[in-house]
Amino acid sequence: MKYGGPKLLRLVLGNIVICATVAAVIAVTVSPRAQDASTKTEPFYSGKSDRSVSLMVNVYWGTEYIAPMLDIFERHGVRTTFFVGGSWAVGNSDTLSLIARKGHGIGNHGYYHKDHKKLDLEYNKKEISSAHEAVKSILGIDMNLFAPPSGSFGDNTIEAASSLGYRTVMWTRDTIDWRDHDEELIYSRAVKNLKGGDLILMHPTDSTVKALDRIITKITEEGLTIAPVDEVLEADDAL
Repeated sequence: MKYGGPKLLRLVLGNIVICATVAAVIAVTVSPRAQDASTKTEPFYSGKSDRSVSLMVNVYWGTEYIAPMLDIFERHGVRTTFFVGGSWAVGNSDTLSLIARKGHGIGNHGYYHKDHKKLDLEYNKKEISSAHEAVKSILGIDMNLFAPPSGSFGDNTIEAASSLGYRTVMWTRDTIDWRDHDEELIYSRAVKNLKGGDLILMHPTDSTVKALDRIITKITEEGLTIAPVDEVLEADDAL
């Protein structure tokens, strides 16, 4: 059958519409946003290493206790990870630089210590990326581990972090040293029933400094080493 004039035009237009529809479906299926949503990971609460643990130090305040902590870490030959707030980093660039010079890992703790579970996707991205840029402007590094302030996160947080190249990190055990200024309690929470792969959360406080030497000694006595968070997680990822 031969087509001409209006019939040919309708046939051509019909084929164009079909092709455009198929292309749109393919675009939605393989778009970066769709891939990010389907491949986003859950937070890490521990590693699977049976040989190492990490002391993750979250920092928005307590600057005066960081130097003593660094001295204790250095005396024991320990490297760990400090998760820093962006606003803190901007106001304490010398201390941040000292932490990095001592060989410790630097992680992202958001910019203004927001409740990330209550933030939408774009605000989550803003908090994480602003902290990233603040630290990069000081140290020239790209962080890739994110610890949500107060451990508060939602699906938007995980998606935002993943889209920015971050893994979200929680903790295995919490010393709650920001609330309970009790050296013995902090020590017990850090080391009781200790096992490889544990992520031990702490903050720069006077009581933490007092307990830190004993915490490190106990971890060593248990036959474990202390490593930066990313090294503990990489042992997990390899399995």
